[in-house]
Amino acid sequence: MKNKKVFVTGGANGIGRSIVTAFVKAGAEVAFCDSAQKAGNELAASLGERAAFFPLDVTDINRFQQVINTLFNKWGDIDIIINNVGISEFSPLVETSVEQFDKILSTNLRPVFITSQMLAAHRNSPEGKKRYGRIVNMASTRYLQSEPGSEGYAASKGGIVSLTHALAISLGEYNITVNCISPGWIETKAYANLSDSDHRQHPSGRVGRPEDISRMCLFLCAGENDFINGQNIVIDGGMTKKMIYEEE
Repeated sequence: MKNKKVFVTGGANGIGRSIVTAFVKAGAEVAFCDSAQKAGNELAASLGERAAFFPLDVTDINRFQQVINTLFNKWGDIDIIINNVGISEFSPLVETSVEQFDKILSTNLRPVFITSQMLAAHRNSPEGKKRYGRIVNMASTRYLQSEPGSEGYAASKGGIVSLTHALAISLGEYNITVNCISPGWIETKAYANLSDSDHRQHPSGRVGRPEDISRMCLFLCAGENDFINGQNIVIDGGMTKKMIYEEE
């Protein structure tokens, strides 16, 4: 990833923080955005000059597009986009407002379209279509599994999976691969406090860590891995393959 230019949304905490750190350590120059200003500033300061933080709410379309254009002007291009930003607001269906549903979609799903469209527009020339490019979108195993009250989140993550393969086809002529990752249980805060039963329920024998996801991002973005395209990679310790019955 040496000298690659990378943009990560939702990069201040959790999985996003791990992704930003991994790409910087791999030699890339990374810009990331997040609404968590304190955490973002602290991460950028800890990583040095190859990390730049932009505080913003991705639902603010004008500000979001402004930051992306700033990076185009500064770098000339963006090689890799990791669409990681997301919120998970669960509430009973009968208590969920249309505004709340729209907020989840405009935070989780819409930025994937915006970043991809802007990259395509920027490269919409014979020379631009020959450049290396990678887009990785963050979905969730909840695109195919749900709990009560998760309609907005499920819709956004299912939309990301579908949007991923649509973008892969549209961007085929641009030399840009588009894939997504669907994490299962990735513990981002208190891993040491997990119980043995938390770990044992996973066929892999443990709960996931953010690094499990950032390593896959690096793999998908490697130049030689251009034959992986339009795919949804599930990283969940095998949980979606486990048949579960309730015992009486």
